[in-house]
Amino acid sequence: MSDLIDEVDEEMRAERARRLAQRYGGLITGVVLLAIAGVGGWEAWRWHERREAGKAAESFLAATRDAAAEGADLKAVADRFTAMAPDAPSGYRALARLRAAALLAETGQTEQALAAYDALSRDADADPLYRDLATVMWGLRALDSGDAAAIQARLAPLAVPGAPWRASAQEVQALAALKAGNTEQARTTLQAITTDGATPQGLRDRAGRLLQGLGS
Repeated sequence: MSDLIDEVDEEMRAERARRLAQRYGGLITGVVLLAIAGVGGWEAWRWHERREAGKAAESFLAATRDAAAEGADLKAVADRFTAMAPDAPSGYRALARLRAAALLAETGQTEQALAAYDALSRDADADPLYRDLATVMWGLRALDSGDAAAIQARLAPLAVPGAPWRASAQEVQALAALKAGNTEQARTTLQAITTDGATPQGLRDRAGRLLQGLGS
């Protein structure tokens, strides 16, 4: 209950800040905002962020629904994700870029997809969680045309214990090893995935099926 009260109080203070900003505007807006409850400017900024996040969420979910619809024009939806990314809050910006890249890959635009994943993976302003996921997805999509050793090397920092995408990075490394003809290396990596209790069950099951295909 206390959390709810705090949230309502915060919303009310933010609303007061917004109304004063609308009333006075101009050069004194910053002074007015900072005067509200001592932290009015911060509350107003948080209100603005929540509003922008809400708008981004609506756009993101609408595009996601359209992408899942039967007969969807995936190239057009990919363009929508790309268009919404620059003005979206950081989290939705990264998610939109990831979805755009995924749809580019799904529609056969592999080079564009790889470029999109690569750009996000190197974006210092993006959350490391999304950057690392983009790296994993780049590795997965690069398997058909990329150098297996280069893929494994780039994913190596993400395959260490404690890394959030460790198992996914290991899986792509195993696939890269198979592409390079290093069956034993692939087998060792897949076995490590299947015995790691921290790995999601679905991924462990998939690694197990790959091992069966290798005759393990």
